[in-house]
Amino acid sequence: MVKIVTDSASHYSRQQAADSGMYAVPLMVTIDHQSYRDYEEITDVQLLKKINEGKVPSTSQPSIGEKVDIYNEITEQGDEVIDITMADGLSGTYQSALIARESCDHPEMVTVFNSKTLCVPEHILVAHANQMAQAGRSKEEIMTMLEKSIATDDSFMIPIDFQFLLRGGRTNNASAFLGGLLKLIPIIRRTDDAKRLEKYAIARTYKRAFGMMMDHFEKRGVDSTYTFCLAHAQNEELAAKAAQSIRRRFGTSVKIVVMPLCPSFIVQGGPGCLAFQTIKIIEK
Repeated sequence: MVKIVTDSASHYSRQQAADSGMYAVPLMVTIDHQSYRDYEEITDVQLLKKINEGKVPSTSQPSIGEKVDIYNEITEQGDEVIDITMADGLSGTYQSALIARESCDHPEMVTVFNSKTLCVPEHILVAHANQMAQAGRSKEEIMTMLEKSIATDDSFMIPIDFQFLLRGGRTNNASAFLGGLLKLIPIIRRTDDAKRLEKYAIARTYKRAFGMMMDHFEKRGVDSTYTFCLAHAQNEELAAKAAQSIRRRFGTSVKIVVMPLCPSFIVQGGPGCLAFQTIKIIEK
C-alpha cells in the first residue's frame, strides 16, 4: 500500500492529515528567535496579530529528522511513501525531503514529488493522491496522476505589502519598488519552471486584475472543467470578489475552492494577500 506524506503548505495540519490516513510535517514560523509549528503552535490569525504588533517573522522547512522518522515508520510496515512537497525553488521542503529520503532505512521505498505549486492546488493534489492510495491504487498510478495534473496548474498572487515578498527573496527590488511607488495593484505569477515569482502585470483596479489573470488562464486552455483556487491572508472580501469574477466568466457551476492561507505562507505573501490559481486533476 502507498502512504501519502506532505507539508503544511498543502493546508493540512498534522491532525487533519492523520484523520485522513496521511502524514503531514508542519513548516516552522520563527518570531523573536522562537519557532512555532504551522497550525499547531500558531494560527493565521495569531500570526497576523504579531505582524500588526511590529514583529518580523521568518520561515523554515520541516525537520529532516521528523521526515526520516515518518519514512521509517511507514516503510517498516511494508508500505511505500509518496511525499508531496511544495514547489522547489519557492521553498527548501523538496530538497529537505530528498535528504531525508537518503537518510532513511529504505530509500528505495520513498518517492519525493516536487508539486511545483503550493496553497490550494497542492491541497487538491494531496487529497486526490490520498483518495487513490486509500483505494489501493499503485504508486505508478498515483505518480501518473500527479505528473499530469500538475501540468495544468497556474498560479498568481496579489500582494498587499511587497516587503514580505522582498524579505523572503521571492521577487526583486525593482518589482517591490514599482508596486509601492505607484500604489497600483501588482500581479505576481509563479514562473513556468516553478522556481520563483515574477511581476506579471500592474492593474488599476481589482476587477481589472482578476480579468487579466482570467484572460491568461483562458489562453492556456482553462475552462469550467478546472478547479479555481483562492487562498487569502484573512482577506475574505477580496476572495469573494475574485470568486464572483470567476463565476461571471466561467459560469455559476464552476468549482471554486477558497481557503485561508497557512501561517508559513502568510510570512512570504504578507497580510491581506490573495493567491489566485487553477488546476485540473487528470488520472489517465
